Amino acid sequence: MTNNLSVVINADAQQVWTMLREPAKVAQWHGWEAEDQAAEINAIYFGPKVIESADHTSLVVDGGDIFTLKPVPGGTEVSITRAAVDHNSEWAAWDEDITQGWLTFLHQLRFALERHPNGRRKTLFFAVPGTAGSVIDKLGVGDVPAAGEPYSLTLATGEAVSGKVWFRSNHQVGLTVQDYAEHGEGLVIIADQPAIPELRPDGGSLVIVSTYGLGAHRLEEIRAVWDSWRAANYPSTDPVA
Repeated sequence: MTNNLSVVINADAQQVWTMLREPAKVAQWHGWEAEDQAAEINAIYFGPKVIESADHTSLVVDGGDIFTLKPVPGGTEVSITRAAVDHNSEWAAWDEDITQGWLTFLHQLRFALERHPNGRRKTLFFAVPGTAGSVIDKLGVGDVPAAGEPYSLTLATGEAVSGKVWFRSNHQVGLTVQDYAEHGEGLVIIADQPAIPELRPDGGSLVIVSTYGLGAHRLEEIRAVWDSWRAANYPSTDPVA
């Protein structure tokens, strides 16, 4: 498995471009719901250093990373080319995290367009240190089938889930979950993060849950299941939000 920053989305290039160029659409796949999400989206995708190509096939975002759109059989290939690392920058130590983040967001973009193109997602998120090892393994998803294959398992949280494996990479697993949307499926991405000397010496992990069309009661049920597991295993970390 590789961390190739490229996905083929079953949508035409104009649909993909719209998801990149409207702030409300970007929020459906970039990151997760947070107080600073709107400001982050504005800085990355709509700041003064952003460059759009006239033919809407290339977008240089703040920081110099480049989105490229290419029509291919089956839809549109969306690739990200990382900018060269500035080793004097405060962000240099976090470069691999940024790469892994783009991988996560590309798969969330694909999911949003293919499964919920007009939907509005509600997310849950938490992050934990890597002192206890891989959260992918701790949750019991390290041995799921290949991407595109169906799965059915009981997570370490105690919740029985099923759907399809959305993607797998060296450090991430994405699973669709049938019970996480009123119509269709939701998405769970579990990502292990590498150690960064002096900054994150033990590594870490994060979990992003994207739900669609659920009522407040059902969303709270899902949050409570994940948060109970987090609190039992990582009691000093922030609650699922």
